[in-house]
Amino acid sequence: MRLLLVEDETDLGLAIKQVLVSEKYVVDWLTDGEQAWLYLESQWTDYTVAIVDWLLPGLSGLELCQKLRSHHNPLPVLMLTALGQPENRVMGLDAGADDYLVKPFVMAELLARLRALQRRSPQWQPQNLTVGQLTLDSANNAVVVMAQHPPQTIPLTVKEFQILTYLMQNPNRILPGSKIRQQLWDLDEEPISNVVAAQIRLLRRKFAKHDCHCPIETVPGQGYRWVVQP
Repeated sequence: MRLLLVEDETDLGLAIKQVLVSEKYVVDWLTDGEQAWLYLESQWTDYTVAIVDWLLPGLSGLELCQKLRSHHNPLPVLMLTALGQPENRVMGLDAGADDYLVKPFVMAELLARLRALQRRSPQWQPQNLTVGQLTLDSANNAVVVMAQHPPQTIPLTVKEFQILTYLMQNPNRILPGSKIRQQLWDLDEEPISNVVAAQIRLLRRKFAKHDCHCPIETVPGQGYRWVVQP
């Protein structure tokens, strides 16, 4: 699941990103409102939720929300701010924010509010996603193959879990490698061109090691597809 974080306080932005990454989110962290708008304008459908500070250089969080809504962009927005008076909350919500969190806050509350926003997002998927005979187990960072007797549990790295989640959310759809890289590697990373192919190979080896069929199909010249058996 991909999130946009727009926070210009370096220490806070880094702390939030570290917590979110530990929860298996892919996070793009920006520090400028104008830059965030330029990125959202072309790629907002890739995000599930945006976490936006009110006081930003270039374009304030309030103005960013207003621009999103004026362009009929439904992306859920969690507003962060030190301005905690009732009139400030009203301004933020009226500008288009879906929720409002006053600084300082504890990370547990941020995560809880984020989960609440996700449940209202059209892109939200249950944590334990099941497609065909496979179930992703978020709590244990694994995929469970129900077709095996007994069911086989295959442990995954965070990136493998993210790749399987993305493919399983798009069954029988061809996803180009470039699209997978764009969705699952954040802006601070510079993945090499064949990183997706390398991760897919590792996943197939893991499935084979557990005597399980891997449903990931390579479509030459086009990308990868999660094939759901009828």
